[in-house]
Amino acid sequence: MKEYNLFISHAWKYNEDYYTVEKWLKSAKENEELIYKNYSVPQHDPLIDSNSIVGKKKLKEMLKTQIRPSSAVIIISGMYANYSEWIDFEIETAISMEKYIIGLKPWGQQHIPTKIQNNSNIMIGWNSKSLIEAIKNI
Repeated sequence: MKEYNLFISHAWKYNEDYYTVEKWLKSAKENEELIYKNYSVPQHDPLIDSNSIVGKKKLKEMLKTQIRPSSAVIIISGMYANYSEWIDFEIETAISMEKYIIGLKPWGQQHIPTKIQNNSNIMIGWNSKSLIEAIKNI
C-alpha cells in the first residue's frame, strides 16, 4: 500500500476541525485503509516555542520545510481562511511546490473562500470517506 505524506493547513483558532480530520486519518490507518505521515503543525506540537520571538521569514521557512515532503496539502476551508495570512501562505507554498491540494468544506458551511476554491485540485464535503478517497486518488 502506498504511503501518503500529508500536511493539514488550518488555523489554531479552529482546532476542532483539525482534530476531527486527524481522527478520520488515524481511523483509516487503524482499519488499514490508508498509510500516511502527518507533517502538519498542530497547536500541541508547534514548530517554535510559543514564547520564542521568531520573525515571519523564519516561520515561513519552517512551514516550507513541513510542506516540502508532503504528497498533498489538505485545506480546511472555513471562512477564517480569508483572514489567515498563514493559510494563504501555505496555499501559495503548496502551489509553488506543485502539491496536490484537497479543499475540505466543513459541515454546514455555505461559502468557500475563492482562494481555496480556485486553487484546490478537488473540493470535497465534510466526510471521512470522501477525504480518504481523495487522498487515495492522488
